[in-house]
Amino acid sequence: MSLSNTSRNFTTAVYRDTLNTAIIKNVITVVLCIAINYVNGTLVHTFTKYQVFNMNPRYILYIHLVINDIILLTLFTLIQVLSYIVFTLNVSLCIVLLMTAVFANLNNPLTLAVMAVDCYIAICFPLHRTNICTVRKTYVVIGLIWVISTLSILPDLFVALATESQEFFRSRVFCLRENIFRKPYLTEKRDVSNTVLLVIVWLTLFYTYFRILFTAQAASTDAKKARNTVLLHGFQLLLCMLTYVFHLIIDGLTYLFPKGVLDIRFTISVFVQVVPRLISPVVYGLRDKTFRKYLKRYLFCTTCADTHPQKTLKKP
Repeated sequence: MSLSNTSRNFTTAVYRDTLNTAIIKNVITVVLCIAINYVNGTLVHTFTKYQVFNMNPRYILYIHLVINDIILLTLFTLIQVLSYIVFTLNVSLCIVLLMTAVFANLNNPLTLAVMAVDCYIAICFPLHRTNICTVRKTYVVIGLIWVISTLSILPDLFVALATESQEFFRSRVFCLRENIFRKPYLTEKRDVSNTVLLVIVWLTLFYTYFRILFTAQAASTDAKKARNTVLLHGFQLLLCMLTYVFHLIIDGLTYLFPKGVLDIRFTISVFVQVVPRLISPVVYGLRDKTFRKYLKRYLFCTTCADTHPQKTLKKP
C-alpha cells in the first residue's frame, strides 16, 4: 500500500506493509542487530580489558572495524524501526543519522586496506614492523580515515544548507539519502568518490596479497595466514561494495517483480547492511587464537568463577 505524507510543500511517498508483516520484519532485524552487537560489544570489552590487545596495532585496527560495524548496524536498525513507527522523520534528525551511518560505511573499506598493509609489513618487513607500525601511528591513521570519510560527505551537507530552504529542514521525509541530498550532481559526486575510493582499496589489497605471495616462503605458516587474511579482506570488501550498488539491485528486481517492492527492499537491505556485519566477529575475532582465548570468557559469562573464586570453593 502506498501513502502520501505531505508536510508544508514537500510530499514524500511512503510505502507501508501490513501490521503482521511489519512486526515480522522488525523482529528479524532487531534480533539480528542485538545478537551481532552483543558479540561485537564483547569483542570491544575484551579489547579494553587486556593490554595484549590495546597495545597491538593489528587489534586496534580490527576493533576500529568492529566499532564502525556496531554504529552502522545500530543506525540501520533504528532508521528501519522508526520508518515503521512514525513513517517519516524530521529532516534535520535524518541528516544526523544518515551522515553518521555514511561515516561508518566509508571507514570500513579504508580500514580493511590499512589492515592489509599491516599484514604485508609483518611478513615482508618483520624486523622493521615494530618501528613502522606503532600504536601512535595507528591512531593517527585512524584519524586520517575519519578525515577522508568526513571530506567525502560534508560537501553534500554544505550544498543542502546552501540550496535548500529553512522550511525544508523543518519538514518531514522518508529517511533516505536521496530524499535529503536531492541535487542530481550530488549523486554523481557520490558515485565518483566511491569509485575512486574502491579502486584505491582494491589496488592496495591486490598489491599486498601478491607481495606476500611472492616475498614470503610458501611453507611459512605466518605467510599462509597473512595471505588468507588479505583474501578475507577482499571478500569483506566485496560485501561492503554491495552498498554502492544497493539502489541498482533494488531497481532491477523491482522492475522484474513490481508487486514485491517492499519485500525486495527489506531483503536486500538485510543482506547488504546486516550480513557483512557478521563477517568481522566470525572471521577475525573467532579466527584469532589469542582473541578467542579471552573472548570466550566474556561471551559465555565464564568469568564468574574467576571473579568470585571463594564462592566457587564454598559450593559442595
